[in-house]
Amino acid sequence: MCYGQQPPFSRESLVPPRAAALATDNVAVVESLRGRLAETEARLVRARAREAELSRRLEEMKRFVSVMEILENYLKRRFLEQQQLVVRLFAPLPRK
Repeated sequence: MCYGQQPPFSRESLVPPRAAALATDNVAVVESLRGRLAETEARLVRARAREAELSRRLEEMKRFVSVMEILENYLKRRFLEQQQLVVRLFAPLPRK
């Protein structure tokens, strides 16, 4: 046997090519997952901002409804007062 024609040993020659391919695939998978995680985190930030805006608008609408209910009650009361006044004004005078 002639040993002069074989390449010298190196670290790469000890690692099977399939293992090196798997390592490369793992790096690609990890990078893909990191990208997806970043996208998910960005969507989460946008969703939280949207939720905060919707919550603010909901509180604003609740205040508006509350004011409208107060106005409605006031107007009902004033209407009844005016109605009673008209009834008293047009009621026949008692005869003596």
